[in-house]
Amino acid sequence: MAGYFSNHSQPLPRFATQPAAGQAQAQSATATSDVSRPRPPVSRHFSTSLANRDPEPAQAKNAGLNPSAAAVHPLRNTWVFWFRQQRAPGNKITNYEEGIKKIASFSSIESFWSLHTHLSPPSSLVPTTDYLLFHAGIRRPVWEDPLNRTGGKWIIRLRKGVADRIWEDLICGVVGDLFDECGRGRSKADLDANSNGEGEVEGGDWSEICGCTISVRQSEDIISVWNRFEDDIKVREQIRDTIRTVLNLPPSTIMEYKSNNDSIQDKSSFRNSAIERTPFAPS
Repeated sequence: MAGYFSNHSQPLPRFATQPAAGQAQAQSATATSDVSRPRPPVSRHFSTSLANRDPEPAQAKNAGLNPSAAAVHPLRNTWVFWFRQQRAPGNKITNYEEGIKKIASFSSIESFWSLHTHLSPPSSLVPTTDYLLFHAGIRRPVWEDPLNRTGGKWIIRLRKGVADRIWEDLICGVVGDLFDECGRGRSKADLDANSNGEGEVEGGDWSEICGCTISVRQSEDIISVWNRFEDDIKVREQIRDTIRTVLNLPPSTIMEYKSNNDSIQDKSSFRNSAIERTPFAPS
């Protein structure tokens, strides 16, 4: 995914070095002690446990020896990963908002990749499970949030088996500012007027994109990109075309749009959405 970010990984050495005899014995002793050490519990939603990880990366600890090793590449905004499962195993269906759990926030390329690589891919999630990625200014990733209420979302329905690549491309595009031009011409006065003064923006410069989601269902997977103002048709079309470009979608791809206000009225994210059939003409 280097096309989205520059310098997001460090080159690996071409040849492994042979440890000295003393080092080999020390490593052997360490390995033996690790075997007997109890391992932390592993969440079934993560490939490895994050609960007891060292919060200070090894690069930062060695910054005095190698300053370049601790380099951090900040993102323009802070983002938050959320997780939602409508029906927990053995339990009844939960209220939508009750089922949403915050995973973690990130504000740099390094912290994004560290978190993303520990999340289970969409293909391994049970049906009726969602991943949600939202701007830190969004208090809760729900329709009723003050910064979501005036907006809506573009919806794409995927056949099973392709969601992992599409989802990774989408979140990299969102956090990597590939939607940055959408709504750029708006003034702060326009933003304040459309939002009715509700909600304080936190976590960096505000953009038109609120976040994105993937919803794993029994017979399909559904991705959506949420934007802040549903009544600006021109900006909506910019977002639509950017989605098509970022995901390299064929021109025949059917896209749908639904306002969050309509979702509030009919209590549904994806039913009764408006189908967009405008042919895509790449610029």
